[in-house]
Amino acid sequence: MPELRKDPVVGRWVIISTERSRRPTSFVPVTHEKKKHFCPFCAGNEDRTPPEVFAYRPGGGAPNGPGWSVRVVPNKFPALQIEGTLDRRGEGLYDKMNGIGAHEVVIETPEHDKDFADLPVEHIEQILNAYRERAMDLHRDRRLRYVLIFKNHGAGAGATLEHPHTQLIATPIVPKILQEELDGARRYFELKERCVFCDIVQQETAENEGRRVVSTSERFVVVEPFAPRFPFETWILPRQHDASFPVLTDIGELRDLAVTLKDTLQRLNRALDRPPFNFVIHTAPVSEGESEYYHWHLEITPTLTRVAGFEIGSGFHINPTPPEDAAQYLREVAVEA
Repeated sequence: MPELRKDPVVGRWVIISTERSRRPTSFVPVTHEKKKHFCPFCAGNEDRTPPEVFAYRPGGGAPNGPGWSVRVVPNKFPALQIEGTLDRRGEGLYDKMNGIGAHEVVIETPEHDKDFADLPVEHIEQILNAYRERAMDLHRDRRLRYVLIFKNHGAGAGATLEHPHTQLIATPIVPKILQEELDGARRYFELKERCVFCDIVQQETAENEGRRVVSTSERFVVVEPFAPRFPFETWILPRQHDASFPVLTDIGELRDLAVTLKDTLQRLNRALDRPPFNFVIHTAPVSEGESEYYHWHLEITPTLTRVAGFEIGSGFHINPTPPEDAAQYLREVAVEA
């Protein structure tokens, strides 16, 4: 029988449609033929992007030239612009402000056809540290309240360039989805004086649970959430309570996250035949970096189904794969040591 499940953080209900239950092999990957064309992110084309704001150059070398392993540049076609003032104002009952913010691209590797999941752990660690460094720098701008780090992998997930990259968008307001998480986590903390994400980690790893756990490490737990919106939606949760990703300074924790993220993406790739996917890092806003009730985490969503009329009209999501089944499939996948 189908189940209605309620997300313990935001209170969102989803439908787990067991009548439509689908295995990994039931999903047809969204594939697009790769075409050879000029790529501004490839090594040697540094002059075709805006000047870099951060880079790793293991062999040295001048900025905006070859020799980099990870490079961060402003987006050439930004959603928001860094120059100017907010100028908050009303237009009758409507509110608006200038589109102030920052939009940056983390070019993950000089190699055009290299998949994130296939990069060495040391390289993924550099990418994660680039996220952290740029987010910390953008947090210093008093106009900005939130920095969202997100990756679109594959055309089916919204990527417009094939070259591996991640984006950062800093906004002068807290995004609605994050505000819902913050509000839900605050309500839970006020009621129980505990962090809801810490409780999720504790319950999912308890001896009599583990049905939704994909993998664990010293510092992280990978789970299929209890009420996932999408099939094979996967969360990476820190075991230790930390509200903010950018203030992550423990080198061991960054290395563990790199290992865990690589392992998780490899499991999804092998179980689902390299699907397009999105991942986002949800972290506390600038003003709540020391929050007792919020807990940063990383969410990965493979693009396996489409949002249609029912989801748009109702706000419910229909998920054909129970998270317990998804976790079992991913646990049983063989990955590199």
